[in-house]
Amino acid sequence: QVQLVESGGGLVQPGGSLRLSCAASGINFRGRTMNWFRQAPGKQREFVATITPGGGGNYADSVKGRFTISRDDAKNTMYLQMTSLKPEDTAVYYCNLLVSISAYWGQGTQVTVSS
Repeated sequence: QVQLVESGGGLVQPGGSLRLSCAASGINFRGRTMNWFRQAPGKQREFVATITPGGGGNYADSVKGRFTISRDDAKNTMYLQMTSLKPEDTAVYYCNLLVSISAYWGQGTQVTVSS
């Protein structure tokens, strides 16, 4: 059974940094494209970042230059390094994996950016 577990969220002041992790079981990350999404209360889920099997990243304009996505296939783990955090980054962050026609999601980790 595929399971994705996010961790690393918390409360941080504006301008601060956090590193989120997404650990997978039941499936290998190797050779697969993976994604981060986020959802704030009352808003739709939005794309944050994606990473290719070779490690290339692509980002939403709202986080470009501040967030960095990475992966460690040996550990079956994906990361999102977030810097220069803003209050508008406050959301539940989810990792996502597409396998054929199925989409797998973790339960999310809360990131709150506030003074």
